[in-house]
Amino acid sequence: MAEDSRRGGVGSADGRQESRQGSRQNLGEYDYIVVGAGSAGCVLANRLSADPKTSVLLLEAGGRDDWIWFKIPIGYLYCMGNPRADWGFRTAEDEGLNGRSLAYPRGRVLGGCSSINGMIYMRGQARDYDGWRQMGNAGWGWDEVLPYFRRSEDHYRGETELHGAGGEWRVEKQRLHWEILDAFRDAAVACGIPATDDFNTGDNEGVGLFDVNQRRGRRWSASTAFLRPVLDRPNLTVMTHAQAERLLFGDGEDGRPRCRGLAFRRDGEPVEAQARGEVILAAGAIGSPQILQLSGIGPGALLQEQEIAVRHALPGVGENLQDHLQIRAVYRVEGVKTLNQQANSWLGKAQMALEYALFRSGPLTMAPSQLGAFARSDPAQDTPNLEYHVQPLSLDAFGEPLHRFPAFTASVCNLRPESRGRVRLASPDPAAAPEIRPNYLSAPADRLVAAQSLRLTRRICAAEPLARYRPVEIKPGPELDGDEVLARAAGDIATTIFHPVGTCRMGSDAEAVVDARLRVHGVGSLRVVDASVMPTITSGNTNSPTIMIAEKASDMIREDARG
Repeated sequence: MAEDSRRGGVGSADGRQESRQGSRQNLGEYDYIVVGAGSAGCVLANRLSADPKTSVLLLEAGGRDDWIWFKIPIGYLYCMGNPRADWGFRTAEDEGLNGRSLAYPRGRVLGGCSSINGMIYMRGQARDYDGWRQMGNAGWGWDEVLPYFRRSEDHYRGETELHGAGGEWRVEKQRLHWEILDAFRDAAVACGIPATDDFNTGDNEGVGLFDVNQRRGRRWSASTAFLRPVLDRPNLTVMTHAQAERLLFGDGEDGRPRCRGLAFRRDGEPVEAQARGEVILAAGAIGSPQILQLSGIGPGALLQEQEIAVRHALPGVGENLQDHLQIRAVYRVEGVKTLNQQANSWLGKAQMALEYALFRSGPLTMAPSQLGAFARSDPAQDTPNLEYHVQPLSLDAFGEPLHRFPAFTASVCNLRPESRGRVRLASPDPAAAPEIRPNYLSAPADRLVAAQSLRLTRRICAAEPLARYRPVEIKPGPELDGDEVLARAAGDIATTIFHPVGTCRMGSDAEAVVDARLRVHGVGSLRVVDASVMPTITSGNTNSPTIMIAEKASDMIREDARG
């Protein structure tokens, strides 16, 4: 296999020689070209190259995942915002956030977001997938996707009707404990939220500790799980520092444009490769619509505005952006340890490092959030529509120092927001960041849920199990009340929880981008396989649903190839 950072010429897996076509280096043909080596791309590379007769080229714009902070769980603190790991996107100024712009981390490394994310293993609710099927996407109901979740799993519980064992995607319990989180759990139970030890049964209502994608205290990314074990396959070629520029097209037999390859830059040099079978975009909810638009597939007016020839007008490309906005309520406490004290002490830092070195446990194994809760913002909700991520720490903004006083953060997000945003080219330059406009809290229903969720947080924090720690609301502030006042306050303290989806959604209507088999409407030999195809966001963290999508897609791709 030819793998990235060898700086010489890169030969193909079966000995084909590179050629020059004009000033662009030509790598020749592969059966499949997968664009993006994030969570979906790593799964696709593994599954499609399992057939030794099938050649696969996997391209990643970022570098290798061999930095120590890609392995130690707390390393996300050093990865997000770091150009070694993160695209460094920002949103447009958002009216729902009272004019604020947010950092929008997206993985730019082998493993993609799974190399820098919060490691929380979450499937969502059965109703999410049944809803996809009811929208006309055959084959995507809960009973149909559950086998794909199980196929990848290596769950600490072992094999059951709901969980798999022996798969690549390791799921473990967390390896640390906080008294303040136990108290929040007990307070949530006192407020009617049942205790649970498994959020992944199809009904995630309850409060408990999140399971995480780790193995013995180390991050278990999609690259570690799916890609690294198959790097020696001679029919798999992986290239890093390969920035997609545009898709290449020819005429199909049915009169539609056929995607025949990809033009990209590798270490700054222009390169192209051809696909005998398909090109598969797995660049995520930001990258995939951007590549389509750069290639002349998308809203016609936008493409013309950017002086890009319209190859195929598809108005839904980049639309339907959905994300989970977490409202970060902060409470100061007394008489209990939080990470604020420990991380602000040199002795505390030394203790954390020693515990990790000796036992692979403690705060250095922390996911950003350890305790979760799924609840209803009001009794009329059929299933939980809120998710809490509770952390034994507090800070003014991500990336800033922890507060010097003991505190916890009870972040809460609306799982099924009605607000819709978009991703659009800001320039025809492939290296330029697109415009990301989430339109958070633009829907009146979302503003109501924001207010209701802050009230529920207050009820939990006023319950007896937390009372002995004398919690005091620091953010947004106990003096604030009223639906619109709280919604505006939410806009001041909320931030993304990094779950963008939906910008190449599947469906059969005029605004859909791909069909139920993830083929791009109106274009041959081109699919999108990543979180962008979700028609609606799942009710929880989105990384493992993305892996499920890639598992299912790999079967569909192979089935379609057999005819």
